[in-house]
Amino acid sequence: MSAPTVSVIIPCFNGGRFLDGVLAGLAAQTFRDFEILIVDDGSTEPETRAKLAALQGSIRVIHQKNRGLSGARNTGFREAGADLVLPLDCDDNIEPTLLAETVARFRGAPETVGFVFTHMRLTGEFSGVMPRHFNYFEQLFYNRLPYCMLIRKSAWVAVGGYDESMRDGYEDWEFNIRLATAGFRGIEVAKPLFVYRISSGGMLMSSSARMHATLWRRIRKKYQDLYSLRGLREVFHQSYPGGGIGRFVLAALMLGLANALPDAIVNQVLFYLLRVRWRLRRF
Repeated sequence: MSAPTVSVIIPCFNGGRFLDGVLAGLAAQTFRDFEILIVDDGSTEPETRAKLAALQGSIRVIHQKNRGLSGARNTGFREAGADLVLPLDCDDNIEPTLLAETVARFRGAPETVGFVFTHMRLTGEFSGVMPRHFNYFEQLFYNRLPYCMLIRKSAWVAVGGYDESMRDGYEDWEFNIRLATAGFRGIEVAKPLFVYRISSGGMLMSSSARMHATLWRRIRKKYQDLYSLRGLREVFHQSYPGGGIGRFVLAALMLGLANALPDAIVNQVLFYLLRVRWRLRRF
């Protein structure tokens, strides 16, 4: 049998109650040449284990000890049979044309195009459409890309996969910075085809957003040269060849405050502002 065009990898840790929904979204895809791999990341919940055991047919379930989201995604990429891979968490979903429209953007694209992404539609605690964009300089300060992107497996290999030490979140932000730093670029599909669930118990609201400053500091420490004044200037000129010094100054001030203030204060302020922005639907 020939390899599929796309591998959809679904990490699952005690998320069996969401699997029917995400699998229904995949069953509705207009593009059909894909495989589904569910990575059971050490689930302990009896209902989830029973659900995974009952799956049959073309769905492949891979069991492993708990390694966190990064570890589950890395396992999925490693086991993927396709050259294009879509990470999709079990509590999120995609619209019926996402695979068709993202695969089409890869046709004829140069190898430097490492990923194709869409805008996001929020569901759960918040609702609305969240536009997503790719700009290398902006990506250093705020993750403007979704984790759910169609990614070349070769790009994942080239950057060494997801950082499995980032167990508290923002592993996708760090991974996206690494893709950009390695020279990979993305193509935007300006439609909200990725459905992202926001819940108070989810990783974003319960952990990542509350630890924003701490996690960003970890990223900055890992890429000290990139976040130096010289490194920022180089990335800025790549991203804004026409200038715009005001944008650079504002970003430098933001970085200076983040370096100077205690993480606990920055975390509280940014988490409050994040919730206000989402409630006002100003994404």
